[in-house]
Parts: sequence; C-alpha cells; structure tokens
Amino acid sequence: IPKGTTQVVLRGKLTKVACAFAFALCQKSIQVSVLREDEYEKLDKLLGTKSEGKLTWLVGDGLSEVEQRKASKGTLFIPFSQFPPKKLRTDCFYHTTPALQIPLAFENVDSCENWLPRRVMSKWRIAGLVHALEGWEEHECGYTTSNIEKVWEAALKHGFQPLKVPTHLKS
Repeated sequence: IPKGTTQVVLRGKLTKVACAFAFALCQKSIQVSVLREDEYEKLDKLLGTKSEGKLTWLVGDGLSEVEQRKASKGTLFIPFSQFPPKKLRTDCFYHTTPALQIPLAFENVDSCENWLPRRVMSKWRIAGLVHALEGWEEHECGYTTSNIEKVWEAALKHGFQPLKVPTHLKS
C-alpha cells in the first residue's frame, strides 16, 4: 500500500486473509471501507462504509465488473487474492497480486506465475520459504494466521523486497 494512504476500499470475498489485512490496516489508522452491508456486519465496527473518493481498493475474488466500473478515475486496485482481477479500466492502475522481489542470492528462479515479472514470487510461495528459513513449526489452519509484522520482518531479513506500487494519475 503506498505510503501516505489513509483510506482503502476492501472488495471481494472476505476471507481470513482479507480480514487480517483489514485488521492490520486499521491498527495503522488506515480507514478500510466496504460496499455491502453484510460485509460491514462481518467486519463489525472496524470499518467505514462509504467508498466515494477512495483511490485505493484492496480486491479479492468476487470483484465484479460492475463494481470495478464504479471506482473513481485514478483508482489503484491492489489484489489480495491469488489471481489478479481482469484489467477493465485504462484510467486506473492495477498492482500485481501480493508478491515480493526475491533476493539476489537466489539462483535459477524466474517467476512462479505468468502475470508476475521475472525474479518476483507470490506471497504464498514466499511465506512457505520464510517458514522453512525461520524453522517455524506452526501452521495457518482455519482462521489461524501468523503475526503479520513478524512474518514481514523475517521476509525482509532474508532479502525479500517489496514491489513498487504504480503511481496514481496526476490531478
């Protein structure tokens, strides 16, 4: 998420990953909005409900074409799902699925998914590598998730680096 972001819209199925993102963002005083009442109720009082003017959307599986077309010009779509959304808008920006640049020390690695640049891996694959590198034994089953900050720090320690986020359109 770009530095300085104060509000995001959360769209798609509210999986445990989506809920963990929403919680982590709220902890950092970033307002997370949803579009449907049932989503608001599921996330309880953590989230707001208005989406007008919000230029960063966190999107997962289930983002419809109709919803995507409602986004403001210049919106940045950041997927939290394994597969990226279909790029429908030429006046908006689309980030890759959650991924990191791999360390330079890694050899014979291109990419694991054909929509990611070379030497970039999805967060799911990196999470497995970090778990092994750190010797962690716990598993993320059901609604159990690891401490996001702990995993992030471990990934950085092992040389994984965040990808650059597309720049928003100038007003």
